[in-house]
Amino acid sequence: MTIKKKRGRPSNAELKQRKQEAEKVLIARIVGVIGVVLLGAIFVQNVWSDQIVHKFKSPSFNGVGTSSHYLTIENQEFSRKLTLKEEIKALQDEIKREKENSTLARFMRNLESRVYAELSRQLVANLFGETPQNSGTITLEGNTIEYTSDGTTLTLTITESDGTITTIVIPIGTFTF
Repeated sequence: MTIKKKRGRPSNAELKQRKQEAEKVLIARIVGVIGVVLLGAIFVQNVWSDQIVHKFKSPSFNGVGTSSHYLTIENQEFSRKLTLKEEIKALQDEIKREKENSTLARFMRNLESRVYAELSRQLVANLFGETPQNSGTITLEGNTIEYTSDGTTLTLTITESDGTITTIVIPIGTFTF
């Protein structure tokens, strides 16, 4: 079907209808503009301008909290040095323990113990054996041990290499087993 277009002047009803449509478009545009303005006002409320000011973050430059900053740095340095000292000491102790527990070190301790036991046995034999001696001197690692006996007491005089003298008096006749 084809629509016939009218020629000439429009009727009053058509004019009224066109006027109503133009008013509707105008109202829609006004409502749209008001909505955009309100929406823009809401977003603009959150945007405030301020001066751009440069501030250093490091307390060394701006001075705020400088003393605590320096104390923190000093504490970190001290802790690190202390940790290094402890690690070095632990390593030295481990090396010392390894040397003391080596086969050679254990052998030397055992031999030294047996030599001292033999010397002690010989000293006891000289003092209390079948033919006791009244006096004698032994030099051992720079220390001098002198002993004298008067029949009732035994006097041991130990002179260390630094000159320190220790005297021990032992009563002989009071030992009974």
